[in-house]
Amino acid sequence: MILTDEKLARLLEPFVQRILVVEPIAASARLLSELLKGVGAQEIHIVQTGFQALNTCTLLEPQVVFTEVGANQDGLDFVRNLRRSSLACREAPVIVVTAQATAGAIVAARNAGVHEFLRKPFAARDLNRRLEAAILHSRDWIEAVGYVGPDRRRFNSADYQGPRKRRVDQAPLSPAARLDQALKIARSAIAALESDPAQALRSLQVQTSQLKALAAALPDPKLAAAASKLQAALSGASVEAGLSRPAIEAGAQDLWAFVVPEPETRAVA
Repeated sequence: MILTDEKLARLLEPFVQRILVVEPIAASARLLSELLKGVGAQEIHIVQTGFQALNTCTLLEPQVVFTEVGANQDGLDFVRNLRRSSLACREAPVIVVTAQATAGAIVAARNAGVHEFLRKPFAARDLNRRLEAAILHSRDWIEAVGYVGPDRRRFNSADYQGPRKRRVDQAPLSPAARLDQALKIARSAIAALESDPAQALRSLQVQTSQLKALAAALPDPKLAAAASKLQAALSGASVEAGLSRPAIEAGAQDLWAFVVPEPETRAVA
């Protein structure tokens, strides 16, 4: 269903009360602010750098973040730092605004953990549709080690025309695919316990919760028991107290029985 601008504004209003705009050009920030007021934004905080933005997030807890991305990539560094932080707003929708709408720029934004991509110059309708996509069409949250953010496979910015923009990008994952994804992320997180302990531990905790939810939904008692075993191994674990990789590996051992082997590829003579 295609929403009228008036109806869309009414739906968006509760989710745009607190907005953070990261934009070094004052005129661009003012234009965006005026357009945001048209969909009901109340508090619009403007900063110029990613460093200022991260500090502002600790006080503001914005519902939506707009960040300008230019040649220096400061905006994307801010997004990556936000996603890997412990701030309450770390999962807030982030919309990149830039005049450099190249395929490389869009993919870089996607891989940094943004929700949407808005190309300058833009009109109110362009802005509203990006807000609609970011807020009203939620995507699964991926808590891995190398990537933290909304599911990239369902990234569908109107400005993105790359090879991954297929109809399947919008399809939700099946339970089997969700299980496979959680197991792969858990395995990579265990491998990163020494190199990135904080994010590895957080990733494992999230995957454990997802595995338990999947086990209940399927239902699968064996999967539930394996996930509970890992949860027990993670209980009380903290970076400060030191993480025992052998203990966590032992706790995860039963989960690997649910890993589907990759199909063998035959060499062509």
